[in-house]
Amino acid sequence: MKKIILFAMIAVLGVTTANAQATKKAKAKVAKVEGAGMAFETETIDYGTIAHNADGKREFVFVNNGTKPLIITNTQGSCGCTVPTTPKEPIAPGAKGIIGVKYATDRVGAFTKTVTVTSNAEGQPTKILTIKGTVLPDPVKS
Repeated sequence: MKKIILFAMIAVLGVTTANAQATKKAKAKVAKVEGAGMAFETETIDYGTIAHNADGKREFVFVNNGTKPLIITNTQGSCGCTVPTTPKEPIAPGAKGIIGVKYATDRVGAFTKTVTVTSNAEGQPTKILTIKGTVLPDPVKS
């Protein structure tokens, strides 16, 4: 009986320790930054293979992981075929924000484009985001 109780206590201790370490690692990924900060869910959006003239709108989601409001001052696409949208209001600490991007899917072929985000983020006021994919030509009609 004592062995069963001892085994159960060791198992509970092991699970608790593993869970605490996993939680600590998760918190480290979104560590607080003094000032304003940007932590993106992803810095690359892969459109995959899409149809000609398909919906080219996508969103980059981020969190202000800083202690002060985050102000996005500019977003700039690498060419005229990539049009980003800039949040107009400051993003409060801990709040989510969205940078929209629209790629002109009337251009057939593979693409890799960037969006440059300028902000008041501490340590990294300029951030480069990437979109990529392939636009298929229209099917040949028989």
